[in-house]
Amino acid sequence: MTKNLYIMRHGQTIFNERGKMQGWSDAPLTDKGIAQAKIAGKYFKDNDIHFDAAYSSSSERATDTLELVTDMPYERRKGLREMYFGLFEGENKDLNPLNSRYELFYDAFVQYGGEDMVDVQKRVTKELIDIMNNDNDNVLVVSHYVSILAFTNQWYDSVKVLKSGFTNCSIIKFSFDDDKFKLEEIINHDYSDLDK
Repeated sequence: MTKNLYIMRHGQTIFNERGKMQGWSDAPLTDKGIAQAKIAGKYFKDNDIHFDAAYSSSSERATDTLELVTDMPYERRKGLREMYFGLFEGENKDLNPLNSRYELFYDAFVQYGGEDMVDVQKRVTKELIDIMNNDNDNVLVVSHYVSILAFTNQWYDSVKVLKSGFTNCSIIKFSFDDDKFKLEEIINHDYSDLDK
């Protein structure tokens, strides 16, 4: 039986706004991040999308986002956390050893005590398969930029996701059947009114 996973990135944080790498570090949502989460919640309401279960990364920025999107009970899962950037945690993105935002990280941070992209992919995938094999047909998950892209890259070209405008509170809808995911839709929101 086919199920649906809606995986969403958290709202903008102070670290996002200041161009800092978060990883396992945390920072509170900005006013814009709160507004983004409310817009995402409105998207689900306007499209009559209801969830049987909701899950969040254990990071506060993800749980705060989820609580703005829905008032349903949810479960926190450490396996949904962001990639760990080691010594680059909390540092300015200008210090990122990668040359392009379209370059996947792979093992760039391992030498600095961080995680390998393949390990992140395995961690998040294991968590999501476990979640989707529970007795729920429609599931909401709030996670993080790199974790979502690492997971997605197994099933779809992550560069295409980025080039679609993937940003805070963007949503990717996957169908799930027989332990396999298929990307069905990328949902980006119009935040132009928030920048005025």
